[in-house]
Amino acid sequence: MTELREERIGALTLLQDPAEFKLTRDALDLARFATVRRFDWVCDLGCGQGNLLIPLAERAEGLTLDGVELRAGAAALCRENLRRNGLSGTIVTGDLTARHASLGPGQYDLVVANPPYFAASSGAVAPDEARGMARTEGNYTLEAACAAAKLLLHTGGRFALCIRPERLAELMEEMRRHGLEPKRLQLRQPRSERCANLALVEGVRQGRPGLTVLPVLLTQQPGTEDEGQGG
Repeated sequence: MTELREERIGALTLLQDPAEFKLTRDALDLARFATVRRFDWVCDLGCGQGNLLIPLAERAEGLTLDGVELRAGAAALCRENLRRNGLSGTIVTGDLTARHASLGPGQYDLVVANPPYFAASSGAVAPDEARGMARTEGNYTLEAACAAAKLLLHTGGRFALCIRPERLAELMEEMRRHGLEPKRLQLRQPRSERCANLALVEGVRQGRPGLTVLPVLLTQQPGTEDEGQGG
């Protein structure tokens, strides 16, 4: 049996199985970026072990934390992470492209997603199944994520996700096609002289046009050692 590791997220803890997709800086940056309010109903598309849900719970109280996850082991560990932190929510094991009775249409204030960054047959090949599913699109495409968010969000609900900057145009086209108006954008750079390596985007279902571009997030401060791109 694989030994679980414990990650501290503020006052909360996150158990992690090394065989599943681990917590990354990208997930932490997305959890920080997303607009979350007390008592929000939240759904994570591809919630894994709770890498987004637990950091979001640290930011606001009284959240209902639901999620859908294809990998049964990761879904089970996500349920355990909610239980041991005293958090409420329902984690469904299944495909995000399917309708699930316990994830009610139009009931969510916030839907979050850390979708695969690379289209099928592109990007580096991951050495293991969990990381491969998280990096390269299969059924979990940008179109599928936007379609699921549209179904789950009420009018005025928010959809926050992160993606590679080179896919921003594709993402915004899909968001608008599904009635999710892009409202906030932040790019992350490892250094001021380097190109951005992550885009954080938040849209509103049936929102009015108008995009706010936030200051660039620098992960590398002057005088410190470069840690690479993360993700």
